[in-house]
Amino acid sequence: MASDRPEDRDDAGGRGSTSRDSGRPPNRGDAGGRGSTSRDLGRPPNRGDAGGRGETLKQTPNFHALLIGIDFYFPHKLSDESYYKSLGGCVRDINHVEAFLKNRLQVPQTQILKLTASNVEGSTKPSEPQEMWPTYENMVAKFKEITEKAQPQDQVYIHYSGHGGRAPTTSPKLKGEDGIDQSLVPTDISNPETRYLRDLELAELLQKMVDKGLVVTVALDSCHSGGAARNIGDDCDIRRSETGVVDTTPRPTDSLVASEDELAQTWKRLAQNNQNTRNVTSSGWLPEPKGYTLLAACRDNESAFETDFDGERHGALTYWMLRSLEKFGTGVSAKTLHNRVFAKVHTQFEKQTPMLQGESDRSFFGNNLVSPQFTVPVIQVDLEENQVQLNAGQAHGLRKGAEFAIYPSGTADFTQTDQRLALVKITQRGAVNSWATITQMLGENKIEDIGDGAPALLLSPSVKLVRKIRLLSPEEQNQPSGIDYQVALQAIESAMPEGKGWVELVSGDETADYQVSINKLGEYEILDRAGIPIANLRPALEVSNPNSAISVVKRLVHLSKYHANIDLDNHDPMSPLKGKIEVELFALPDDFEPGDPEEFIPFNDSGNVPTLDVGQFACLYIRNKSSLPLNITVLAIQPDWSIKKLYPTGVAFQTVDSGKEVKWRIKTSLPNGYQEGTDILKVFATIDGTSFDWLELPALDKPIQPKNAGKATTPLAKFLAKFLASEEAPPTKNVNSAAYASEEWTTEQIKLVVKKGFNHG
Repeated sequence: MASDRPEDRDDAGGRGSTSRDSGRPPNRGDAGGRGSTSRDLGRPPNRGDAGGRGETLKQTPNFHALLIGIDFYFPHKLSDESYYKSLGGCVRDINHVEAFLKNRLQVPQTQILKLTASNVEGSTKPSEPQEMWPTYENMVAKFKEITEKAQPQDQVYIHYSGHGGRAPTTSPKLKGEDGIDQSLVPTDISNPETRYLRDLELAELLQKMVDKGLVVTVALDSCHSGGAARNIGDDCDIRRSETGVVDTTPRPTDSLVASEDELAQTWKRLAQNNQNTRNVTSSGWLPEPKGYTLLAACRDNESAFETDFDGERHGALTYWMLRSLEKFGTGVSAKTLHNRVFAKVHTQFEKQTPMLQGESDRSFFGNNLVSPQFTVPVIQVDLEENQVQLNAGQAHGLRKGAEFAIYPSGTADFTQTDQRLALVKITQRGAVNSWATITQMLGENKIEDIGDGAPALLLSPSVKLVRKIRLLSPEEQNQPSGIDYQVALQAIESAMPEGKGWVELVSGDETADYQVSINKLGEYEILDRAGIPIANLRPALEVSNPNSAISVVKRLVHLSKYHANIDLDNHDPMSPLKGKIEVELFALPDDFEPGDPEEFIPFNDSGNVPTLDVGQFACLYIRNKSSLPLNITVLAIQPDWSIKKLYPTGVAFQTVDSGKEVKWRIKTSLPNGYQEGTDILKVFATIDGTSFDWLELPALDKPIQPKNAGKATTPLAKFLAKFLASEEAPPTKNVNSAAYASEEWTTEQIKLVVKKGFNHG
C-alpha cells in the first residue's frame, strides 16, 4: 500500500492538526489499606470527606429501620429433641447497627423500630418489655408498621440477627410434599402455638414494600443449614438449631401476613424465572430479589457464626459489615461492601460464605446507582509467598496466566489507574478461588497495603509473544510420494533452536498457534490453528532443500512477531484514552486524481471489511476525541508480512489537538504476483511522543535491518521494545499493556482488502 500526501497538516511535524472543516465527512457528531479497629462500631469517625467516603452529618428523615435481635430463646425441645440455643451477640449486633444509623446517618430515633430479646444470665425471660419481644406476632406487626409509615422513595433498612430455622412447608402445592420453608425463629418458639416467620411470608412483606416504591435493604445474620458443624470450639456459636433439624412440631398454618393464595401468587411471581417454585437463590432464603438488596450471612447449606471480636460477642456478618461501612462510608455499593465482608468472614470461617443478591450496584444505604465494574475480591494476602488469593477460578472461565490490577478497598472509580496497588497473575487456578503471584507493586505501594476484599479488575489476556507450534503428520491420502515425512518433520524439530525462543513445540494436547505439515507436492506448509494453510507464504519451501527446515522456523518467528503486532492493544478497560480516537476509512471517486476536490464516500458494506481495487484512492480519517493533545502514528500491516510506518513521514508522530482531525490519502497496491491481500491500518495515539520503529518488520524472508530506535526510556517505549524486530530471543513469553502506563496510550485499527480487478461500482 502506498501513502499519498497528508491533508491539512504542518509539515514541520509539530502540532499541525487540521483546522478547516471543508473536507470533513458529513453527518458526524463530535461525541465522542486496612481499617483501624474500635470497639464502638456505631461511633461516627473523626475524619472529613477524604476520598469521597465521609458523610454529611445531617438528619435523614426519609430513612426507616427495623432491627430484630434475639439472644434469648425460651427452653424447649424440637421434634428430634434438639433445641435453639440462646445466643450472646445478636442484641449487641442490633444495638451497634442502631448506633451506626443514628451517629453516621443521623436517623431519628422515632424512625427506628426495634424488637430484641436479651439473654441476661440467670433470667427466665428476656429483660425487655413483652411488647418488644421478637415474637411472630410482633415481627409481622412491625413489618406492617414500617411499610405503612414509610412513603414512596423512602429508604428502609431491615436487620435480623438470630436463629434461622427450617420446617415442612405450609404450601405443599407450591413447593411439593417434601418442600421446606426457611424461617426466622421467634424468641418464643418453645410454644407449639407459635409460628415461624416463613420465607413465603418474608417475601410477601418485602414485596409490599417494593410495590409501594420503598428503597429496601435487608441483612439476615442467621442460617438455616441442615448440615452438622463440627469442631467449632467453645468460642463460637452457630445461629441455628443444635442439629440443623427440620422441625416437624405441629404448629398453626394460618398466616398473619396474607392469605395462602396471596402468599403463593407472590412467590410464584418472584420465582417465575426459576425452573420451578422450589428453587431459591443460593442464600436459600428467597427467590431472586427484585427491587431490593439482600445480604445474607451464608449459603443455604452453611452456618452463620457468632464469636468474640474485640472482647465482645458479635455475628461475623454484622461485625464485618459495620467495620466495612466505617472504612468505606455509607455511599459504598452493596457489591463493594460484600466483597470485603465476604473476604473477612470466609477467611475466618470456611463454612460461611456471605451472599449478596438483588440490586448489588446500588449504594448499600441509599438509592444511588454505582457504576458497575466486573471485579473480584482479594480474600487472602500471603506476605511470605508474595501472592494473593482471588475469589475467581475455573468456574468463572478464568485461565492460568490471567492478569488482574488490584485497587484499594472501597474503590468506586476504576478509571483512576494511578490508584492501582499492584498487578498480579494467576499461577494456581482453583474451581472458584485462585492464587495469583504479585508481578509488580505500583508506585510507592507495599504488599501490606493490599487489604482483604480489595477489588481486582480483570485485564484482558496479555499479548502472546511466544507462539506454540505443532508438527502435523499429513493424512494418508495427502502424503507425498518418495518423501519420508517423518524425517522431514524431524528436521523442523531439529531446527527449532533457530527460533531463539520465539516459537516452541507443543506437548500433548496443548493448543497450537501454528501447525507445520507437508503437502502432496513435497512442500512444507504452515497452517493456522484450524488447520487452514496460511496464504501468501512465498516462495514455497521444498522438503528436498536442506535449508528449508531452518527457513520454516524463521518464517514461524516472523509470523509470531507479525501477529503479535496485530494483537497489540491497550487491553486496560479503564484506560482514560479508551475510545478517544475515531478512525474511519472513506473511498474517493473512481476518477479521482491528486489535486481534484475531495469527495468522501462511505463504504456501503457497513460492518464488513472494505474491499478496494488496486490503484484506488481512499482517505484515512482520524479524530482526537479526548481533552488532551494526542500524538498520532499509523502503521501499515501489509500482505507481504511487512509492517511499516505509513503516517506521518519524516517525523515519529503527528500531534493532533483536542477535537481536531487529520486526513491521510492512500493509494492501494499489491506486492508483485498477488491477486488479493489484506492490509491493516493500525493507529496509535499517545500522550507523550514516542517512536514506533520498534514494531516495524521487513517482508517475509527479508533480513531484519538494525534500527537506531534509541534506548527505551519511557514505560510505553519499554513495552514496545518487547516486540522488537530483532534476531534476539524474546524478553518474555507474554506481555501485558497494563504494566506500561496504560492511561497514556490507545490504539485502533481498520482492515481492508485489496483485490485486483475488484468492481466496486
